[in-house]
Amino acid sequence: MDKIEKAIYNRTELLLGEDVMQEFSRTRVIIFGVGGVGSWCAEGLVRSGITHLTIVDSDRVSITNVNRQLMATTRTVGQVKVEALKAHLLEINPNAEIDAVQAIYCEETAGSFDLDSYDYVIDAVDSLKDKALLILRATASKAKFFCSLGAALKTNPLKVKVAEFWNVRGCPLGAALRKKMKRAETFPARKFMCVYDDEVLPNRGQYQPCEIDQAMFRDTEDGPGDPELLNHDWNASKAQINGTTVHITAIFGMTLSGLVIDDIYHKVINS
Repeated sequence: MDKIEKAIYNRTELLLGEDVMQEFSRTRVIIFGVGGVGSWCAEGLVRSGITHLTIVDSDRVSITNVNRQLMATTRTVGQVKVEALKAHLLEINPNAEIDAVQAIYCEETAGSFDLDSYDYVIDAVDSLKDKALLILRATASKAKFFCSLGAALKTNPLKVKVAEFWNVRGCPLGAALRKKMKRAETFPARKFMCVYDDEVLPNRGQYQPCEIDQAMFRDTEDGPGDPELLNHDWNASKAQINGTTVHITAIFGMTLSGLVIDDIYHKVINS
């Protein structure tokens, strides 16, 4: 660490010790999905001292992301999410190595990610199919794996929990993943911990496509990022759009980052 980094992480080192901070600086983490959960996870990791971070997401910042996604502001609407988040993270630690990858994690792209080259893989993906694939690939890798389940339709922060995947109860996304795996007879190679919440509230409002987003993201031939993803819209493939609040998604994301930090800490002090 240089003098600036030593100063940035002074209070963290005071608690955890220099040896843990050195391990943070060597640790490589990849986050798939940097929306309402993943963006806060990235924030927690970089503010704690993780300096080698890969962030993966295909989208651009939407006006409807501003209520809950860390890098989403009225200034960044229209920007590539991973690039906007990278710029923010480098304001925290200019020496951090942030690899921003604009991509969809799916069957066609999964082979391009060498998960064995990371110490931790974080899943904050929305798509059921792609999340199931990432779970299978990540648990078969050398990396430690942590997963976020559904963070929508919730308001009670006291209901956020951490449990092993097969022990999660009351989470529709967790149930759907287990059902999908049982049907396909394809199962994770090892156990892994999930952040989840068993509260499921109804949407009290009526979903309508946002006119501002429609104006900004209507089919266009010009824009930032990968041209093949320029008009990609995740919302079009979702069965239902659900309401979400920032205090819940932020707790999910910070809990994921905390699982990484705590795991490293105990590895060092127990070694």
